Amino acid sequence: MDPIRNPYAPGAGQRPPELAGRDTEVRQFEVVLERVAAGRPERSLVLSGLRGVGKTVLLNTLRSQAIKRAWGTGKIEARPEQSIRLPIAQALHTAMRELGHRHRDEDRVDQFSAVLKAFALRTGAEDRKGIRWHPPVDVAAAKGRADSGDLEMDLIELFTDAADLAGDLSVGAGLFIDEMQDISADDLSALCAACHEISQQSAPLVVVGAGLPHLPAVLSASKSYSERLFRYVRVDRLARDACDRALMIPAESEGVQYDDEALDELYAQTDGYPYFVQAFAHATWDHAPKSPITIKDVSVAAPEASAELTVGFFGSRYERATPAEREYMRAMAELGIGVDDGSVPTSEVASTLNRKPQSLSPARDGLIKKGLVFSAERGTVAFTVPHFGKFLRTRTA
Repeated sequence: MDPIRNPYAPGAGQRPPELAGRDTEVRQFEVVLERVAAGRPERSLVLSGLRGVGKTVLLNTLRSQAIKRAWGTGKIEARPEQSIRLPIAQALHTAMRELGHRHRDEDRVDQFSAVLKAFALRTGAEDRKGIRWHPPVDVAAAKGRADSGDLEMDLIELFTDAADLAGDLSVGAGLFIDEMQDISADDLSALCAACHEISQQSAPLVVVGAGLPHLPAVLSASKSYSERLFRYVRVDRLARDACDRALMIPAESEGVQYDDEALDELYAQTDGYPYFVQAFAHATWDHAPKSPITIKDVSVAAPEASAELTVGFFGSRYERATPAEREYMRAMAELGIGVDDGSVPTSEVASTLNRKPQSLSPARDGLIKKGLVFSAERGTVAFTVPHFGKFLRTRTA
């Protein structure tokens, strides 16, 4: 098959040619956009799931929906140990630029820019490292608005003004946050409080966050009312019919078919995880000599796809871990046999390593900070990457 015509897209956050299995989430967000723009109350949204299930793709798709509705939008990717103040200022500056050129009152736009600048200038020097963006220079910073230094109070005032400006145009403002679990506890608490205030005002501003499976628990620990503040959507692997759509529709656009056995084998190889589906389909296309694609083509391509995942998807993450952290993960992998590499008790990890649980806390905490494992329930840990336990067992063998 012509590799130039290969329709599959195995990339980080790269939208696949067919966004299969996410129709419900897309339709529900259409309702959210309409309700918010109409001044009706609506909750913000949180997407959670393992690595490689398409959270970032879905987040970007929802943002695209908002843009098509003429909303002002901005997006940030949270980073550990970095304040969200400046990234949020940057994101809302982007959102308001999308709205400002359509607003008839330039003074209103300048007033918001002044508040945004005041908010941004409260960022500490340590949180400016690595960020080249600077607040608007053509207006003076406002005084007495979003500049108290208290992030919660400042976010409420900034969000309120952003929502008011969007409301002037009968649309809304959307803040999209990837890797939301990496926001510090204090900043997350302030963000939740601001979302709570905005929701009580029925102001046209929505926050859409995406993160690892323990994100709902992190939010709950931050503010008790966060369980009611957000609508939670678990982004999981694709069902069989959705996986077939993700494979067949792009191929059919190029005049190529799959036989049933090839589809069976691809689902068995990928377990329906969207990133794996794209990786295996991409390799299979390049190896298949002609249409229809057969199970033999899948079998020939599978080692290449697996090798690519071993180096890029699994191996790069493994290399980031310290020796102690790798030992901890290998124990998790051993305990995960037969339970689909789900959650395992930390006490059993300690028992496997013949160590006291307290002595393993640094390794576990380091893995959590690196996004390699998560703890959805107290006393348990699980891998953030599907099939990571299988990879570790193969590597150990």
